[in-house]
Amino acid sequence: MKWNHHASLRPAMAILLEPLFNSSQLPLPPSSYATVFQSFTGKNLLKQGQQLHAHIDTRGLRPTPFLAAKMVAMYASSGDIVSAARIFHSVPNPSLLLFNSIVRAYSLYKYSQETLHIFIRMHSLNFRGDYFTYPFVLKSIADQELLCIGKCTHLLTMKDGLRFDLYVATSLIDMYVKCGALGDARKLFDEMPVRDVSSWNALISGYMKEGSVGLARELFDEMPTKNIVSWTSMISGYTQNGLAANALQLFDKMLRRGSELKPNWVTIMSILPACAHSSALEQGRKIHRLAQEEGLDSHPSVQTALVGMYAKCGSLPDAKLCFDRIKPSSRNSVAWNSMISAYASHGRGTDAIQTFELMIQAGVRPDSITFTGLLSGCSHSGLVELGLRYFDSMSLDYAVERRHEHYACVVDLLGRAGRLVEAYEFISRMPMPAGASVWGALLAAGRCHRNLEISELAAKKLFVLEPENSGNYVILANMYSEASMWDEARALRALQKLQNVKKNPGCSWIEIDGKAYMFLSEDASYPQAEEIHLLLREVSERMKAAGYVPDTSCSLHDVSEEEKEYSLTTHSEKLALAFGILNTRHGAVLRITKNLRICGDCHNAFKFVSKVYEREIVVRDVNRFHHFQEGSCSCDDYW
Repeated sequence: MKWNHHASLRPAMAILLEPLFNSSQLPLPPSSYATVFQSFTGKNLLKQGQQLHAHIDTRGLRPTPFLAAKMVAMYASSGDIVSAARIFHSVPNPSLLLFNSIVRAYSLYKYSQETLHIFIRMHSLNFRGDYFTYPFVLKSIADQELLCIGKCTHLLTMKDGLRFDLYVATSLIDMYVKCGALGDARKLFDEMPVRDVSSWNALISGYMKEGSVGLARELFDEMPTKNIVSWTSMISGYTQNGLAANALQLFDKMLRRGSELKPNWVTIMSILPACAHSSALEQGRKIHRLAQEEGLDSHPSVQTALVGMYAKCGSLPDAKLCFDRIKPSSRNSVAWNSMISAYASHGRGTDAIQTFELMIQAGVRPDSITFTGLLSGCSHSGLVELGLRYFDSMSLDYAVERRHEHYACVVDLLGRAGRLVEAYEFISRMPMPAGASVWGALLAAGRCHRNLEISELAAKKLFVLEPENSGNYVILANMYSEASMWDEARALRALQKLQNVKKNPGCSWIEIDGKAYMFLSEDASYPQAEEIHLLLREVSERMKAAGYVPDTSCSLHDVSEEEKEYSLTTHSEKLALAFGILNTRHGAVLRITKNLRICGDCHNAFKFVSKVYEREIVVRDVNRFHHFQEGSCSCDDYW
């Protein structure tokens, strides 16, 4: 055996060396072997453990329950759960220690049913569980969300005298949280005479998972002591509940506490999506630098989160750079999917396809998310036939089940190419009822190609499937207005009002020096309003001199042409653009995010501005990214 790299094992091995190589000596007592197996545990020494196990077998020794427990722990820590189970079942009269070892092994490897079977057998032999047994049993119950069994186990903990054991009670709270029983979790939490930070963290995580953000924050503020897990749970919860600004504010507050709190890789991975959601590129760069300073940027999950953050903030080169820094052996499907989706959202369909092919060559199996990004990339780049071939290959070549989102991508693929009838026929052949995402793709295609008949058909389906979505009413009403069908537009808006469906106002925001500034359409309360108004007048004159003609069909009001032209200047993305020109140096890239689809006139205007003002403009709308430069857009006017 080779022990040179494991100096810490030498004292334990000294016990064994002479008997192992001197067969004339009597066998060692089981406790001595147990000491060595315990030394192997958690040190990735499976081969050495197997050799020692073979030595025991050749001596004809039968492991005692104590020795078997140490052997089970060694095998489990080395990933050989089969050998661990074989040893357990070879012992006719297991001890509580041996039961606990196999329960822990099964639980950690998520063999949840086996864990419960062992626990039942243990109780049938009149063993009482202890503070080591129950946490792992409760973890297995939580993994399967078996609330009824969890409540029965709770009663058993009380019967076994563990009602107020801190470790067991915290595990019970975690079980109730993961089973969706927040009321039971809170009741137990309130009854605990002593709580530790893990008890608080478990309940906070549960509230965030349920969407009870306010209750989570109240509990967080009441905590007498907070650790990095507490802060990370809150930050992650805010991000997952769509409250990116709250996540960023809390992260900044955490950093202001100084050296007493250091973010870990989970913290960084949790805050980066908040930057992505807010298009807060400068914030993201600062967090990236912090991760580098703390030595966290090499973690594969952080690197993957950085890819997503940079891509969603509009900096595709930085996303690619971060992806390239991930070791090939660490590039799992999540990392590849992030890069494929990044290319797709930026309209780089060919790059998305090339990345997919590299993923296959690397031996990484694609999943449903892979194909959503791939099909979306084909759609945004007009690669219709290639996209259809990939759709067919999903089940034929990769055994990936087609879901609603994949059918929606194909409808979008056909619809953007103007093949609306084919898209509708594709929907009629779907093996499941078409959902909102599918009909939404057809509605968007009808709007793009101004096909009122198709749009009406799709919208009527959507009014039933998602009656609260105001966007569907707005799209169809706008199409009526564009066609000068003012009565139909008014009737539809009246129906929307009657059904109390609120319209989402168009809003855009731009980040300057790390601070986000938001603008609402037709709102005059924005900063530097007078300067913006004057600049937009100048911008309009310079664009017209360069050949720009306002597309007043995008002004959806039954008013004069002059009033329509003025209303176009109040679109939120133009307000954000003007603010950016006023407050950045000449030549700086302007990055704007809009919560809705950019309208045709703004899209055309941004092309002229990029040329006249010599600015690169990156716009992220609800569908994709647009990179405006020198009078053209990366989408080739295909969005």
